Amino acid sequence: MKPSFPQMRRALLGALACLPLLAAPTLAQPRTITDVNGRTVTLAGPAQRIVLGFYFEDFTAIAGAEGWDRVVGISKTLWADWRPNNYALYTRAIPRITEAVDVGAADNDTFSAETIIALRADLVILSHDTFGRVGEAVAQFEALGIPVLVTDYNAQTLERHLASTRAIGAAVGAEERAEQLASEYSAATADIGRRVARAKAAGAGTPRVYFELGQGGAAVVGNTYQGTMWGRITENLGAQNIANGRIPGPWGPLSSELVLAADPQFIFIAASSWVGRPNAVRTGFGIPPEETRAKLSEYPARPGWDRLTAIRDGQLHAVEHGIARTLFDYVGLQYIARQLYPQAFADVDPVANLRRYHERYLPVAFEGCWMTRLAQE
Repeated sequence: MKPSFPQMRRALLGALACLPLLAAPTLAQPRTITDVNGRTVTLAGPAQRIVLGFYFEDFTAIAGAEGWDRVVGISKTLWADWRPNNYALYTRAIPRITEAVDVGAADNDTFSAETIIALRADLVILSHDTFGRVGEAVAQFEALGIPVLVTDYNAQTLERHLASTRAIGAAVGAEERAEQLASEYSAATADIGRRVARAKAAGAGTPRVYFELGQGGAAVVGNTYQGTMWGRITENLGAQNIANGRIPGPWGPLSSELVLAADPQFIFIAASSWVGRPNAVRTGFGIPPEETRAKLSEYPARPGWDRLTAIRDGQLHAVEHGIARTLFDYVGLQYIARQLYPQAFADVDPVANLRRYHERYLPVAFEGCWMTRLAQE
């Protein structure tokens, strides 16, 4: 005899009633995330097909190496071309990275919405800068129901660092790890702030600081920064950024005449593992300190630089440029602060702290020269 409709209905309801108990451990929980721009992003659960536009090291620290199993596309130029040594090490540690499709980059006008749509992405993570440049693509994604999450470690504000970290953690289901990273970052920057305040109270004054990108070497006047990256870092440390008000935007070259007139007490050259640039000051994985200092030694020969206070006092340094937009940028602050306020930071070892961060959160072993002074103590 066939069961009656009421019997079938009762059986179906009974089966449905059991489903939550049986499937609860594996059911994805919907989540609503607020990104750094205050935008609300809703996901059905942890994202499974992610396109990652930037901040590759930070994503790895938050999501873990296994997080790359869910990354289907990246802006490869911003990693493989900008920091090739870094990219090579990460791809050896996580071969899955090489399988991610290159979706192009806004920086060279190759960003491809069509590629991302074809990848069936269920989340696109963009830097604040890229988000502002690819508005038409973002509109396409939103029209198709593809969430876009905006992150920002360039701005160098505590709030945006923490918001970016927690947003990525929520998006990939790594909230606990993200919270731990956020807590450690808050503690490190708070400690830096207390030490700077003590130095100021003891009469440290306001040091004059100049940052310059060392991509072209001493023969080329590279970009400096104001209100972002190294410019904001300088201000956060209570120093005077000599570029403030002297360049038209957040970055650009500062004329040699203005540098000489400002007479910085400390000069930092932002370096990296650039390839195909024989004159560049290089730092990072695989770069020995002797190579970094050899290129750094060419800067004092610039016209008039022998008269600068920074050069006379031996305060010419190289710092890895990639540090300026990461969750471990506090080690860059520590290194710079150690030069500006040596007594207040005498017991702080930024290189050891960077090594410890890699050991705890990243799948690659720390090595190479990331920060150094031309005049060795």
